[in-house]
Amino acid sequence: MTVKIGVQLQPQHAPDYQLIRDAVLRSEDAGVDIVFNWDHFYPLYGDLDGPHFECWTMLGAWAEQTSNVEIGALVTGGGYRNPDLLADMARTVDHISGGRLILGIGAGWNEKDYDNFGYEFGTAGSRLALLKESLGRIRHRLDVGNPAPTRDIPILIGGGGEKKTLKMVAEYAHIWHSFADLEALKRKSEILAEHGATVGRDVSGITRSVAWPGADTAQDFVDAGATLFTVGVNGPDYDLAELGQAITWRDAHR
Repeated sequence: MTVKIGVQLQPQHAPDYQLIRDAVLRSEDAGVDIVFNWDHFYPLYGDLDGPHFECWTMLGAWAEQTSNVEIGALVTGGGYRNPDLLADMARTVDHISGGRLILGIGAGWNEKDYDNFGYEFGTAGSRLALLKESLGRIRHRLDVGNPAPTRDIPILIGGGGEKKTLKMVAEYAHIWHSFADLEALKRKSEILAEHGATVGRDVSGITRSVAWPGADTAQDFVDAGATLFTVGVNGPDYDLAELGQAITWRDAHR
């Protein structure tokens, strides 16, 4: 079972984009497998009105800057963009990167993003319904794009809702980021398998993704099926010490 390490370079609290650009370079040089950002318009902690940069324009820059790592958002807010446009953006970044994009998406939750940028926040149910509609449209748009994507772009769905989100994971995802602790991951994996049986898909090939839990417990998550660990790193310093520990652990267990 091959384990991968990701880093989420949170695009907050960096007043100069070059700090993020440097962190991407340092992450790739360190041997990380995937570099993620996130799709918000304001910081999520610390000074909530502090410096922040936009997700998808950044991914286009990363596609040119990097050579080997996969790149993507952990995760795109499902209500922030027309889904056909989002799919075409993903197809374009996929080509720019030479086939290294992961299309991460979720239902969205940060009300400030919605209110200040003029999107309808709605309810958790309406946002999940929109995500379901969007996933179908994204799949169609990727299928008809010209030129076609360089590969079957992996779709990562973030979320752990047992009735609706996990059914969407069973239908559409290549990667599932669960936001779950160990026991929840085990329980939700069983529920995901049930949804897979319902929709007629073997979900054993879906990558289970979680936040890096530390070297002491990472093997327990692997035993529960997780094969992608992501270390979150905050600006402006983007200290990669914990990422280095995760990469060392990965290399020792290959």
